[in-house]
Amino acid sequence: MLRVGLCQLTSTEDPARNLELVREWAGGAAARGARVVVFPEAMMARFGVRLAPLAEPVDGPWASAVAEIAREAGVVVVAGMFTPAGSRVRNTLLVTGPGEHRGYDKIHLYDAFGFRESDTVAPGTDPLTVDVDGVRLGLATCYDVRFPALFQALADSGADAVVLPASWGAGPGKIEQWDLLVRARALDSGTWVLACGQADPAASGVPVHPKAPTGVGHSTVADPFGHVHARLEAAPELLVTDIDPAVAAHAREATGALANRRL
Repeated sequence: MLRVGLCQLTSTEDPARNLELVREWAGGAAARGARVVVFPEAMMARFGVRLAPLAEPVDGPWASAVAEIAREAGVVVVAGMFTPAGSRVRNTLLVTGPGEHRGYDKIHLYDAFGFRESDTVAPGTDPLTVDVDGVRLGLATCYDVRFPALFQALADSGADAVVLPASWGAGPGKIEQWDLLVRARALDSGTWVLACGQADPAASGVPVHPKAPTGVGHSTVADPFGHVHARLEAAPELLVTDIDPAVAAHAREATGALANRRL
């Protein structure tokens, strides 16, 4: 078993204030026994602000401060940040803690529903997995959830679970799509999907940005059969749950979704 904490909150435009939130919520999750503490996409700074002036490398001050928080709490932290990429940035998931300090750069960019992430963000190219207490975790970010091949590639690399931080865009039917996609990716890859979203700003008492994807909440843990294992609503909340990697092996054998692929 691996105990994971999903920190559904609303990040601010200030990276220093967001570090305080990481410290507070990571401590709370660690106190409840979590070994992995997941924060949303854009934890360093919310969408809707200029990202390039805020971007730092994964060995820069912001990521190093998160690493120290993780070390003090004795956990592995996954948190969304932005790293430099020429005139643009990369949408990076920092993975840091005992024995780890790496980044996954979001591969699929959100050029959809009237938003163009690629105008300011450069895509990543390489999937990433990390091992925590004998459980292999794959990494994916928000819009990546619409692309089954990434989740199946992570499963082929031995992932028992995929950590999916997000800052999901609001709109008609978008919460239903989020629920459907998280569960579908769990089922067609035979992995747990640990989907941690930004809380709905309105539920956090923060003005909603009219265009930027600033979150809808509804963080979800789906098991490898596509069942909802745990779920939050729109408001800020900490979800702590246990996942069993043996369920992933059982699901893959039972469904044959990976073994029976022909394309």
